[in-house]
Amino acid sequence: MALQETPIPPFRADHVGSLLRPPELLRARADHAAGRIDGERLRAAEDEAVRSVVAAQREVGLRSATDGEFRRTSWHMDFIYRLGGISPADEEIKVRFHRANGDIEFTTAALRVHDRIGLRETVFGEDFAFLRDLTEGTGVTPKLTVPSPNMVHYRGGAASIDPAVYPDVEEFWSDLAAAYAEQVRRLGELGCRYLQFDDTSLAYLNDPDQRAMISARGDDADHLHLRYIQQINGALAGRPEGMRVTTHMCRGNFRSAWTAAGGYDFVAEALFGELEVDGFFLEYDDERSGGFAPLRFVPAGKMVVLGLVTTKSGVLESKDDLKRRIDEASRYVPLEQLCLSPQCGFSSTVEGNELTREEQLAKLRLIVETAEEVWG
Repeated sequence: MALQETPIPPFRADHVGSLLRPPELLRARADHAAGRIDGERLRAAEDEAVRSVVAAQREVGLRSATDGEFRRTSWHMDFIYRLGGISPADEEIKVRFHRANGDIEFTTAALRVHDRIGLRETVFGEDFAFLRDLTEGTGVTPKLTVPSPNMVHYRGGAASIDPAVYPDVEEFWSDLAAAYAEQVRRLGELGCRYLQFDDTSLAYLNDPDQRAMISARGDDADHLHLRYIQQINGALAGRPEGMRVTTHMCRGNFRSAWTAAGGYDFVAEALFGELEVDGFFLEYDDERSGGFAPLRFVPAGKMVVLGLVTTKSGVLESKDDLKRRIDEASRYVPLEQLCLSPQCGFSSTVEGNELTREEQLAKLRLIVETAEEVWG
């Protein structure tokens, strides 16, 4: 049965963005870090890996394709450190992730806002152009994922911003929105018609423990999500005509582990009613994600991509279970506004989640087949 596709993204069968890195790419990265190969040879290895993974996405029947985030170490910091005025700090950030067989820590350099924020380059511009050219004429839409502007603030808060640079924090927010708006404009000039802002903050703020942490550092945890919604809207205020923008909101995804818990209830009314995006990729792969009731706030015309297929395990979901959960969600938002995807990427950082590349492809195939049977 032919799939009755949405004519524009997000598609009935879609995916978040990151994919497991192939062993040969991981070897090339290690060789480059050790000085055994130069940047040109690493780029060639990345190009080859991207060609292969784009072909794999087409083969399973997806209508969108990413480069798997193969050129990044992390889904967000590779982007943020390339913004003008931001650099790694001497301190480290340690984030505790949870899983059934014990907690693990993700450690990265903290960021420091040491100068006025601006856009020095079109971040990931060359990467997108390569993906655009690969997908031209194939019927597949190239999708670029970038961290939302909120990620510049959430991890460090006011302590990461030099008060000598920004004595008035409103100027920080204004410069951040302007830098992102310019990034969006430039991506439009490169032909980007499917852009995704990845944002953990708006999901984390549903967790009382995360709000307590935010309050302890001096931020207004009860209203910070309103500021974050405002920031995304500011970044998109002048977006090019024809560019579709989604946001992805999960509660942490590192080596099959998670950070935050709780449904979308705390942010739902403002999030779905005020965020000026075209679609929401939402994490719904287990009970930790809460129920579908917050979807009642989704207005007509906005798409909801249900992340019902987990990337944290290779165990394949059943079509019947997926269809049942789609039916449950349709009690709160019409079926024609729903799509299906994994709950997150398969490899938010270079390490990847604990499943095989074959299991990853099986899950993407399952999403395509289930979507065809539901909406076809």
